[in-house]
Amino acid sequence: MSEKIMPKLLVAPCNYQAARYAVMNWHYSKAMPSSSLIKYGVWEDEKFIGAVIFGRGACSKLVSQYGLTNTEGCELVRVALKSHKTSVTRILSITLNLLKKTNPGLKLVVSFADSGKGHHGGIYQGGNWIYAGNTGIQKFPEVKGKIMHPRSFREAVKDGRLKKEDARYVPTPLKHRYLYPLDAEMRIKIEKLKKPYPKCPTGETVSRPAIQREIGGSTPTVGLLT
Repeated sequence: MSEKIMPKLLVAPCNYQAARYAVMNWHYSKAMPSSSLIKYGVWEDEKFIGAVIFGRGACSKLVSQYGLTNTEGCELVRVALKSHKTSVTRILSITLNLLKKTNPGLKLVVSFADSGKGHHGGIYQGGNWIYAGNTGIQKFPEVKGKIMHPRSFREAVKDGRLKKEDARYVPTPLKHRYLYPLDAEMRIKIEKLKKPYPKCPTGETVSRPAIQREIGGSTPTVGLLT
């Protein structure tokens, strides 16, 4: 029986254009975060397959509840990948190591799995992230059929792009919160928050690596590295 040959994997910083291409083509949100971003491109056999993006997050209190300042934590805001062979858990592991190496002041990464999209966080469970519970049902502003984050809506009202009466508030599905400590001290600190992992709809605790649907279009090249 022949041995399965895995592709040559490259994970490295990429520019905004490459990250945006990945998000617009291969992420269900079709929207780039507006916060300050750290962007990593992913290549298999020199073919661009997507991006992993970290940011400050939409909530100013993202990490303060863990005793950290905004500069000591960040959010994994996008994992935008086309069809690929490498497991998402491995790709995330590499990006987290790069993030830790190039940002020594960071102590914690937070990410959310949207139950409304059928996500339970299997890629985080496979990477030994700490599950810290869910956000519960919240009400977010809806404008012209699109759900907005409350902070984004407030900013749009403040600068005159929207009016308060443009939105109606609707309940949104809960999101599962996962934490990844970047040092031993932080892991000890948040270990007490650990809860049992939620199960996916099939009853499995950890899902198989996600292979996202490939969408046609031109493919960015390694030349987009900057």
